Amino acid sequence: MSRRPKFRPEAWLASLALIAICLISLGNVIVRYATDASFAFTEEFSVFFLVLLTFAGAAVAARHNQHIRIELIEHHLPKSALKLVYLLQWMAGMIVLGITLWYGAQFALEEYQWESLSPGLGLPNWIYVVWLPLMALAIMVRMTQNLFDRLQGKQDEEVIHES
Repeated sequence: MSRRPKFRPEAWLASLALIAICLISLGNVIVRYATDASFAFTEEFSVFFLVLLTFAGAAVAARHNQHIRIELIEHHLPKSALKLVYLLQWMAGMIVLGITLWYGAQFALEEYQWESLSPGLGLPNWIYVVWLPLMALAIMVRMTQNLFDRLQGKQDEEVIHES
């Protein structure tokens, strides 16, 4: 059994988004301190990277079964009933994320077709919006992987090694 962590694109994406937010903010603080002016792009990019970080982090949490939930029922049910609870949890998540994926994709397509531009920098809005359905899909994939592991009684190796 390898202790080396698996490559998870969403974990890398979250890390890169966090690094970008830090660098943008630091650069803006330094420029503002030195020149009494600030970069125009910092707010628009920082908000985008923060949303990307949130969704990528949600995908990582979904894979590791670390989303906030009430576990009281899980702890007091017999093992035979746990599988039903796991399936219900998965189905609820799939419904919410499926709606997010559907409407996010429609929204991104409309932004592309209408050629809307962001108010701050004038960049195409679809560049920002297309990440919503993509990351919803990533979370759905990771939730499904986690469901299969839970149904088989497996625990995540990376979580076990961290404790």
